Amino acid sequence: MAKKFVFLIILLLLVLGVGGVFLWHQVAGRPAGRPADYAVRQEEGVGQVVENKKAGLKVKVPEGWTVEKIAVEQGSMIFYSPDAEGVRAGKPRPPLKQGCVIEVAVAYKETSLDDLRKEIEIAHKNLAMTSDSFQATEVDSFPALRNLNNCKELGPAVAMYILVGKRLIGASIFATTTDTEKCFQEFDKFLETVSIE
Repeated sequence: MAKKFVFLIILLLLVLGVGGVFLWHQVAGRPAGRPADYAVRQEEGVGQVVENKKAGLKVKVPEGWTVEKIAVEQGSMIFYSPDAEGVRAGKPRPPLKQGCVIEVAVAYKETSLDDLRKEIEIAHKNLAMTSDSFQATEVDSFPALRNLNNCKELGPAVAMYILVGKRLIGASIFATTTDTEKCFQEFDKFLETVSIE
């Protein structure tokens, strides 16, 4: 019994420890590079932006948010709202006590919306999802799949997977139950700043 309990605790910590990166890499497969591919800079009249020239991606950092490169596997970018606080001590990572966290990652992968949805559904079978819905849409004129979900371990989230030829651009936002509406509205504003070449 004690061994089973320890195993479950370790498994839970692994899931919580990698948050959105885990979900992204389950679906995306091959990341598009390394943390050095992302540049964070101030752009006059726009504010702080993050650009990945290799992937042809540029996004605006929400006003007042913190941005950080994540060196897990091949890298991604994470954005924290000013009030973001994680359940675990240290930097905010899902699950959250409060606030919002956005993660952006790029993978080289050619797929269709239908195949992508099937992959996500398979990846989510291993997680304790209380809800999981999909909608075909567009971001910056490219086909995209919006996944609204709620995971018992990580909390409410929206993931947007954008298909750009042989590139798959993913952006996810994680929230708390009390901050869900605010965070999801912030994510929609964030998606409006996405520029893809």
